[in-house]
Amino acid sequence: MNGSGPARRPQTTIFTRMSALAQRHAAVNLGQGFPDESGPARIVEAAAAAMRAGHNQYPPLAGIPQLRQAISEHQRHWYGLEPDPGEGVVVTAGATEAIAAALLALVEPGDEVIAFEPFYDSYKAGVEMAGGVLVPVRLEAPDYRPDLERLRSAVTDRTRLLLVNTPHNPTGTVFDRAELEAIAALAVERDLLVVTDEVYEHLVFAGREHVPLAGLDGMWDRTVTISSAGKTFSLTGWKIGWATGPAALVGRVAAVKQYLSFASGTPFQHGIVEALASGEKYYRGFAASYERRRDLMVAGLADLGFTVREPEGTYFVTTGIESFGVEDGMAFCLELPERCGVVAIPTQVFYADGDVPRPEVRFTFCKPEPVLEEGLARLRKGLRGQ
Repeated sequence: MNGSGPARRPQTTIFTRMSALAQRHAAVNLGQGFPDESGPARIVEAAAAAMRAGHNQYPPLAGIPQLRQAISEHQRHWYGLEPDPGEGVVVTAGATEAIAAALLALVEPGDEVIAFEPFYDSYKAGVEMAGGVLVPVRLEAPDYRPDLERLRSAVTDRTRLLLVNTPHNPTGTVFDRAELEAIAALAVERDLLVVTDEVYEHLVFAGREHVPLAGLDGMWDRTVTISSAGKTFSLTGWKIGWATGPAALVGRVAAVKQYLSFASGTPFQHGIVEALASGEKYYRGFAASYERRRDLMVAGLADLGFTVREPEGTYFVTTGIESFGVEDGMAFCLELPERCGVVAIPTQVFYADGDVPRPEVRFTFCKPEPVLEEGLARLRKGLRGQ
């Protein structure tokens, strides 16, 4: 060992801790964002058929050609973007690997990476693994909208990359076109690279639209767009994600990805080819079903006394817990499984200063309505004794 001391080890994620508590207390897990339902049967059967047909060995590094073509077509159909399926698409082991690979590929030691805070916890780990410096720009409660002047003031000569997540986890904010155009103009002006996390692209509720940054003026050549199949098709365990964009950037992502997982999920990749062929009726129905669940959860939590901000997208709702006389969301969530038989996630883990207590917790509504109703009933009994 050299004199620099022991290497910093990654910490166990909050999701692992809370899932363990859910199992220990047979709790309704309204914390981690995985659906209880499986994906559409025809998609599952397509993967099973691929297994039976012998597609069980390594796929190509960048993904099977059929899936890369399907991803390219998805981008063209929904957004008018046309990534080259040969060089502008790489399939990854979920969006989290795509984010890590993009950061490792594009960030040099000492580079600053700006991300809107709160943020998905892998962002900070990915930036640190790349040797970069994460610069948070906070979305303030209760509206959680991007402060564009605050963003501009955060950019320095060391800023290399903007990491933008919309629809936004954990707040449920969907950045509107004007906000994204301002972000794009800043990226062009300061010659910044951009990585976008768009995994909730098809979970946008009435009156809102998802606008990819890559389609705005001056953005295509500087943007890596990341998404996945897990959220849209309720197949989170398949871990099939992707990065798309200009060949020069996607090629760098693929070069790093080969040393992470190389390639994975061959039969699942065949299944996602079938998934991406789903017509617009599927996508519209998918969003509508979650909008109903959102409304159920928002109304139920508000009735219990939580301060609720109605999400515009994703399948998460952020709530304040001040009315319960509690200021520490972590303590509240650690007590909740035993007290109520319900799991939630403290939002403090989505901030750079994750050890600072915050009076907010995040619930997911990616469960069947009877499960949500059971969770609300348990909360009512545990918190109110009713």
